Amino acid sequence: MRDVRRSLFAVTGAFALIAATLAVPVTAGAGAAEVAGGDTEYLVLLEAGADRNQAIAAVKAAGGEVVKENAHLGTLTVRAAASGFVTRVSASNAVEGAARSRPIGKMPQQKPRTVERENGETSKAAAAKGKKTVGMDPLDAQLWGLRMVRSDLARTVQPGKKSVKVGVLDSGIDARNPDIAPNFDWKLSRNFAPDIPEIDGVCEFRGCVDPVGWDDSGHGTHVAGTIGAAANGFGVSGVAPNVTLVEIRGGQDSGFLFLGPVTDALTYAGDVGLDVVNMSFYVDPWLYNCTANPADSPEAQAEQRTIIRAMNRALNYAHNRGVTLVGSLGNNHEDLGKPRTDISSPDFPVNTAYPRPIDNATCVDLPVEGPHVIGVSALGPSTKKADYSNYGLEQIEVSAPGGWFRDFFGTPQFRTNENLILSTYPVNSLQADGLVDAAGNITPDGVALGAQKQCPAGVTDFTKCGYYFVLQGTSMASPHATGVAALIVSQFGKKSHGNFGMNPDKVGRILMDTAQERACPVPPLQTYTNEGRPDEFNALCEGTRSFNGFYGHGIVDAYAAVTRH
Repeated sequence: MRDVRRSLFAVTGAFALIAATLAVPVTAGAGAAEVAGGDTEYLVLLEAGADRNQAIAAVKAAGGEVVKENAHLGTLTVRAAASGFVTRVSASNAVEGAARSRPIGKMPQQKPRTVERENGETSKAAAAKGKKTVGMDPLDAQLWGLRMVRSDLARTVQPGKKSVKVGVLDSGIDARNPDIAPNFDWKLSRNFAPDIPEIDGVCEFRGCVDPVGWDDSGHGTHVAGTIGAAANGFGVSGVAPNVTLVEIRGGQDSGFLFLGPVTDALTYAGDVGLDVVNMSFYVDPWLYNCTANPADSPEAQAEQRTIIRAMNRALNYAHNRGVTLVGSLGNNHEDLGKPRTDISSPDFPVNTAYPRPIDNATCVDLPVEGPHVIGVSALGPSTKKADYSNYGLEQIEVSAPGGWFRDFFGTPQFRTNENLILSTYPVNSLQADGLVDAAGNITPDGVALGAQKQCPAGVTDFTKCGYYFVLQGTSMASPHATGVAALIVSQFGKKSHGNFGMNPDKVGRILMDTAQERACPVPPLQTYTNEGRPDEFNALCEGTRSFNGFYGHGIVDAYAAVTRH
């Protein structure tokens, strides 16, 4: 979540090399204007069956410069002025709409992560303790989430197959970590989100393009470790410890995930035959994209309609090519079927958000409310719904361990690190936060906040050691479900036309059919007053034992998923 690099021109040139099979630059001869362009990047969505050259001409006439094309989705990446372009280009019969994809020219800022690092609010954080579990890695005794989803049992039957490829659509993956390295696919991994110095900071790498296997944020590495850290007698192991991890980076170092990189990453996932993709995010800058919210300007309405259509195309594209899509429900502590007023959008640039009443019928939280996405809520170690987790009958499919710092009120475990999710983490990110010093040693603050380190025997270079950190959030719940989905493909997938895989609808059915059913609490109105939360956090659980708004079809169960079908 840190530094980032380059002018958009450098970015687009490098991007074309990184993703040549997906997105190709459009030359001036094809209609790019010499005097066009601006300080904002847009995604232009072509009408189905529209004339490509007509659309490119419309972009030029509207003052835009085409810098990249995704022919599979019918989108053009365009650089244009910050205002007016959407309205002008959308007037063309060849264009369905346009939306800001990534802002350029703003001051560096990071997306807030106060939920995921809530333990930073107190000094009571304690190191997790536990007994070593037979057949697990040394730090796995601290991974209560693995035991909750019964990965410890599932791996005795099916630990995952290397032929099963799991895409991590996030901030990158630190492949130096000795728990990640054995399962990381260097050949397939791609970076679809070159760094933007104006929002991510100073470039660290040539051309402002982080190499694959690198993560300045930490979020993607944490997610990847929960899914598939290797069971190698070292550090931690993941839910599916033998599957292949593929970085399809769509996120900025600063923590934002914008439309263009996300849709390109999803297209690539379908093209190269990934089996499962984890999506622990929402597409910035709108928490909810609405078709015609009266609180929004006409241009903002048009942009959001384009985001909805472009994301739907990308999700359908990936699903139709065999990709099982798993997404986090979000950390806004609300029923997604009964959303509150949105006070956080747009979240970029800073200080531009305004109150937006949300109409559930015409507004969606993407990608989790998009087609074919398996929505996952977050639980604490007590199996209670975490106070921050979104919920609701409308979008939930399953629940999974996400961590909850405030679990176990009234006991010594309340507000301690052992309630969180421990996973792999890049040392460079910990150093940037002051949790690891220049020599690779964990600082006192790092110890208090849950950072850990293990080095392979004989290793003196700290960059080759394993670093681990604790977080909470639905971002941590989703990868538990993704890992179980990968085990399902490993167990029941088949070869077809030379490729190994499984129909994603079948994967979803098994995931839901084998989940551990869990009834609503009694009384069904869960209050979090004791945990120090205001009434806004109170959550009503609706539904039956077999399906309800807190747990969906139940808590994902890796052992049942590979043995009961």
